[in-house]
Amino acid sequence: MKLALFDLDHTLLNTDSDHSWGEFLVNEGLVDAIHHRKMNDKFYEDYKAGQLDPIAYNEFVFDFLTKHDNTYLTELHELFMQKVIRPKMRPKGFDAIKHHQDQGHAIVGITATSDFITAPIFRAFGITEIIATNAEVVDGKYTGKVTGVPCYQTGKLTRLDQWLDGRQVDESWAYSDSINDRFLLEYATHAIAVNPDDRLEQLAKEKSWKIEDWSI
Repeated sequence: MKLALFDLDHTLLNTDSDHSWGEFLVNEGLVDAIHHRKMNDKFYEDYKAGQLDPIAYNEFVFDFLTKHDNTYLTELHELFMQKVIRPKMRPKGFDAIKHHQDQGHAIVGITATSDFITAPIFRAFGITEIIATNAEVVDGKYTGKVTGVPCYQTGKLTRLDQWLDGRQVDESWAYSDSINDRFLLEYATHAIAVNPDDRLEQLAKEKSWKIEDWSI
């Protein structure tokens, strides 16, 4: 197998979908604005600092899901896609995906953000194999809990190994913007730092990884 791994937030997207979802809920008047924005911003700063508690953050995000039925949540996500996400989808991300598709490579979207938020976004990019932090669902309802290993930092490698299920990877590419993904990038045969944060940019230069600008 030749495998291309794509992070989502600030890689394929010119935004962070998790933080943007929280802002979207505030702007739509669906949550307590002051409390939700304060918590959302705090968790986002923790993520950028590489100090996020992925269980605590995702349980904060999932709490909203427990209060609504799936039909409403699907319709709300479609509005989120229309208002927030589609304008932030990077053309160069589409180009990179197409390049790997044309080569016949297996393509996987891999993100620390939850499957609820990211699966429709990855599918809009044409990616159907998705590894994300999973929201627990029991009897068709969100419980507010994380199920399995959060897909964050070294957890991405754990979840990737589970997805591979013993299949052999002969060559791989990994695309990400964040120092949180250094483990995924170190795993790959070819690491590509996309609009990297300061610490990833430094690491990429030390390791002679390719650095690309997808913001234009």
